[in-house]
Amino acid sequence: MSDQSASPVHRQSRRASLAAFVGTVLEWYDFIVYGTAAAIILNSQFFPSDDPLVGTLAAFATYAVGFLARPLGGLVLGRFGDRVGRRRMLVLTLVLMGVSTTAVGLLPTYAQIGMPAPILLVLMRLVQGFGAGGEYAGAVVLSVEHSAPERRGLAGSAGPLGYAVATLLGNGVFSLFLLLPREQFASWGWRVPFLLGSLCLLVGYLVRRQVEEPPAFVETKVEAASAQPPAPGGVFAAIRRHPRSFLVVVGTRMGENGFAYLLPVFGVAYVATTLGLGRSLGLWSVMIASAVQAVLIPLCGMLSDRVGRKPVFVVGILGSALWMVPFFLLTDTRTTSWVVLAFVVGLGIFYPAMLAPQAAWYAELFDTEFRMSGFAFSREVGSVLSGGVAPFIATALYAWAGTWWPILVYMGGLAVLTLVALAMGPETVRRALGRTGTDAEQPSTAAPASCPGSRRSQG
Repeated sequence: MSDQSASPVHRQSRRASLAAFVGTVLEWYDFIVYGTAAAIILNSQFFPSDDPLVGTLAAFATYAVGFLARPLGGLVLGRFGDRVGRRRMLVLTLVLMGVSTTAVGLLPTYAQIGMPAPILLVLMRLVQGFGAGGEYAGAVVLSVEHSAPERRGLAGSAGPLGYAVATLLGNGVFSLFLLLPREQFASWGWRVPFLLGSLCLLVGYLVRRQVEEPPAFVETKVEAASAQPPAPGGVFAAIRRHPRSFLVVVGTRMGENGFAYLLPVFGVAYVATTLGLGRSLGLWSVMIASAVQAVLIPLCGMLSDRVGRKPVFVVGILGSALWMVPFFLLTDTRTTSWVVLAFVVGLGIFYPAMLAPQAAWYAELFDTEFRMSGFAFSREVGSVLSGGVAPFIATALYAWAGTWWPILVYMGGLAVLTLVALAMGPETVRRALGRTGTDAEQPSTAAPASCPGSRRSQG
């Protein structure tokens, strides 16, 4: 069915999913490009040092700085989205991320202006992180609130799918420019992937301007305007209303986000620098894994609509944790095929089982009037405590011990925290996303995976 022949409701649902996908591509393209650059080139451009490992640590430290601004962005932009509108907030996040990413590609290096160069880099990372703090949650909420109840897992997976495509895009662009002679790549080639962020900004704006506000949000605003007494306000209202949901999101992010950034950022640097296998092998391995990921994310989203969000998530975190030993054993062989397999299984198979159900689950954990702020802030707090520092901590642990065993202990600890949070969280697959005060758990449970067609539309 074409977009023109579809009903207005279905048309808006498709546009919302497309808007979530495109915007998330931009968000993750920004972070993937920066993470890849931090592993490959930014250390020499902005943090010159006689010891390459020290320069890499400094580059990863600025990578982590971007995450420090994400909770603030989630708090401010999430509240803005709950009060003013999902769509307006998403346009603002696009501008913040697109402009800051493009600006990184225009910055002078340390050799050109000295200390102001890394300072400006950190500033752009802060702006980028602030915008990203509200982007993903807003994109997922917009898509989930526009979707049919029985397809929220699939609709929510549009955002995570953008992550996979952005990883392909970011690493693909970098791999292309790595074909340049080393001198040309160092002088100007590394800048082009950042400058291309402006094209993502333009496409995202054109798509998002066509999406209307979700009906659940509009109904909530109408009721809130006439409520006596008024609904509780303030940027921390979502946490006061949903303290357990806040802790569940933060906890489940620990393992999921830690693995998300350990492999494509630290893993690429480990293969390129520590194992001496060159810059391209790690990038190509991540791209192949992302292609597999792009196929499995929608499937995992659909599976979570049938069996529930939590069971799919549990498979993902357990598989990711157990795969860490084979990952290092395979990469240490320095054999191309084994290195690729190490990344494909970790990022392409186990990680989608966490990423896909998480999107709809986080949206379903919060009431409509606090959904964006609760989702965004709690998710980004988890990002700071896990993904933002994972490459830095892993690099520091390896530098300290000279082996990867301490990294296994660190990632195992994050996985345990995620399992505890999963046990604390409710199953929300049948929860109604209604008007203010009517968001409630429905009595039925998720249908077994072996019973096709047993699910019914719920309102």
